[in-house]
Amino acid sequence: MGNRAVFVLSGPRGHTRHRSSHGAVDLDLDLLAGPEAALPYLRSHAQDDDWYPDDMVEAGVLADEDHRLLLVFAQEGAIASQRTRAAALELLRCAWPGWEVRWLYDGQSGLRAHLGLDPGEPDTTVYPGPALERDDEELDDPDPLVAVVTVGADRCHVLADINDHPVEEGPALLERLRDAPDHGSHRLRADAGIHVDPERRRVGWWLNTARAHGRSPAARWSGWTVEFWEDRWAEHERACGGRFAPPAPDRAAALADVRDRALERWAGPRGDVRARLVAALPHAVIGQGFAPAVTAQQAAAARAAVERAYGTAVGT
Repeated sequence: MGNRAVFVLSGPRGHTRHRSSHGAVDLDLDLLAGPEAALPYLRSHAQDDDWYPDDMVEAGVLADEDHRLLLVFAQEGAIASQRTRAAALELLRCAWPGWEVRWLYDGQSGLRAHLGLDPGEPDTTVYPGPALERDDEELDDPDPLVAVVTVGADRCHVLADINDHPVEEGPALLERLRDAPDHGSHRLRADAGIHVDPERRRVGWWLNTARAHGRSPAARWSGWTVEFWEDRWAEHERACGGRFAPPAPDRAAALADVRDRALERWAGPRGDVRARLVAALPHAVIGQGFAPAVTAQQAAAARAAVERAYGTAVGT
């Protein structure tokens, strides 16, 4: 088990690739430390010439110091939540002044494409999330892990967001949901969504995370017009006549929430996890994919960067 992440760091002498078995957790908070603190931290991770399989990578970043470009993707965290996503991206741009910050909807395949490498072929096997009943306990959570599917003018289905995006099923999605529970509407948050208009043969879809080869599902909808809305869930709300209508994010509360999480992440020094394991288990095979140590000085610099970013965002 792990939370795999890849870090590509580009500079005057080319790029290096680093990876971590657990680096996907709180990668967004790590990056809020700004380039002076975050880049050395990422560079301290194990360097590797191999790529993880695309479907095993949960987060990644490409930092190009020459062009001052930061490309990011993640499957979880504040930056992938509908409630705090806009605030996390705003703070990230404030923490990296002078850099262009972009979200990579294509995930790791997008990283390879940006580097001029073969992005690989998309997996043609689709694992759809199951349709949820109207009283499913997941819907008791104010931030449920769901994808919303609206069809035509009167149907709304809610799927567990645990596997592939429903757009990847193509028109077979409609047949699968023919007898699925109809929720009428969805007024909670969601991670992803799709609106299908069978009469006009049009599809619009969005997500807050990333999918390897994420811009390729149009090929599964032969004869349909497919529009990718990136993370603009409001497009879905308009297209379906408001049957999907999540609560609007509270910008002030979200900014404060993300700042507090980042300050907690960088609260103080962190030890070298791998070194401790090697010392405790001298005869065991210990992998390289652990986070490097963080000194008190590094943590303090990171917290200062977080506070500066927050101050810029709120105008103080």
